[in-house]
Amino acid sequence: MVFSMLLNFLYPPPASAVITAISAICLLAMINGGWMEVKGKNMQYSKLLRVDDTTKEKPKVSVKLGMIGAYTPAFLAGVFSLLAFPIGDLRFALLRAAITLHFFKRLLEVLFVHKMSAMMEIEAMFVISTSYFLSSAAMIYTQQLMLQLQEPPIDLKYIGVTLFLVGIGGNFYHHFLLSKLRNKGEKQYKIPQGGLFSLVICPHYLFEIIGFWGISCISQTVFSVCVGLGTTFYLMGRSYATSRWYQSKFEDFPKDVKALIPFVF
Repeated sequence: MVFSMLLNFLYPPPASAVITAISAICLLAMINGGWMEVKGKNMQYSKLLRVDDTTKEKPKVSVKLGMIGAYTPAFLAGVFSLLAFPIGDLRFALLRAAITLHFFKRLLEVLFVHKMSAMMEIEAMFVISTSYFLSSAAMIYTQQLMLQLQEPPIDLKYIGVTLFLVGIGGNFYHHFLLSKLRNKGEKQYKIPQGGLFSLVICPHYLFEIIGFWGISCISQTVFSVCVGLGTTFYLMGRSYATSRWYQSKFEDFPKDVKALIPFVF
């Protein structure tokens, strides 16, 4: 009953053991990553980088270089898909364009918007890079397998485009606000102001989740839904850890500001 209802919104799962395995691994790994963030075992970059004796022994790079390394493979996967598969339906074109634009925007932000003074463990860069690349490539490959199948009865791709644009726009806006917190030469952290920062400490994560669910709606595959769910669970954990960090560093941190979802969480 539930499965038949889902088929109104999703393509049937492809008969591919590889895609099925990657779907399960992606979802479980992201859920576990979110739980690790809640427990304090954070992905080691930016303000949540530990500075104890153990982490000092691990090789690091600047956050800017680390993020370029994390985003570039997924961006190149999107570019390659646009060049290698010029033929396809509108949904396939929209998915590839959204993935490519998402990571292109991230790279532009790293190069021209973000003001980064922290470090990033090379291990964290590798984990993030691999996750983004595999999920992006697998979403594109899965969508290609769907080209010969009948589309789901309920078409969500235009809703997906709307959600994606809202997500990418809101994410950029709040990243821009973060970049304006520090004057030139300043390195100290400050409590973010403006936009939805008066309600949640991580509105950029909230809009990133909206953007990924936009991609999921464009795609309407089981794998893309797993990516959306996994991203949601991980960023919930990361935002909780970020909120806890701000509360520990600033005595005047507003008590009514939530981590991710206004008035709720």
